[in-house]
Amino acid sequence: MPSSTNTALPNGGHDLDLCAFAEQNLYTAVVSDSLDQLGVRNQAMREYLRPVHTRCTFAGWARTLSCADIYHIPDEPYRIEIEAVDSLLPGEVAVIGTGKSTRNAPWGELLSTAAKARGARGAVVDGLVRDVGKIEEIGFPVFAAGIKPVDSMGRGIVTAYNVPVECGEVLVQPGDFVFGDRDGIIVVPREMVKQTIELAADKVRRENSTRAELVDGAYLRDVFAKYGIL
Repeated sequence: MPSSTNTALPNGGHDLDLCAFAEQNLYTAVVSDSLDQLGVRNQAMREYLRPVHTRCTFAGWARTLSCADIYHIPDEPYRIEIEAVDSLLPGEVAVIGTGKSTRNAPWGELLSTAAKARGARGAVVDGLVRDVGKIEEIGFPVFAAGIKPVDSMGRGIVTAYNVPVECGEVLVQPGDFVFGDRDGIIVVPREMVKQTIELAADKVRRENSTRAELVDGAYLRDVFAKYGIL
């Protein structure tokens, strides 16, 4: 759980400051609570999506990729995949929907390297990945359902990007705000980002006060009555 003395919210928007603010000051649980408060209660991706190494906190704007299983080798098996990765912008997160396929690993070291060079913050793959040692070496945050060493050629293909995809049983729209840490991944609808982050930042401030008083020996019932945080 991050701790910080600076929880002043930067100006919102599709910008790197908001990504960095979330990574440094917030955590997925408090963002999830804020969405609950706003009546949006099904934005946490499924628990089977886990970080592939220990440095996998990220926040950014969804650049979606849609994959499908195939059983032949097409003439240009990587064409759309290359276009999608090359289109990544600073502050974006690659969100890959595979229909929960386990036939192949559509994400690995070279895509991570290319994405990092474009300024991407991380990747979420509703499927399998490979080259996890190399991914950890370059320090690129990746969440996935599992690990498998096989290439996608002849097994799976990227069919489209910048389209709605289902990932971790959450429908992700291009431009949604995606935040991941050790507790999991939360998706904030793009039209609710500013309000959600403001609520989360306020709750972090109140949690910090609650924690400090509990450490000093205050009773939980008294602190809860004061701050409304549990």
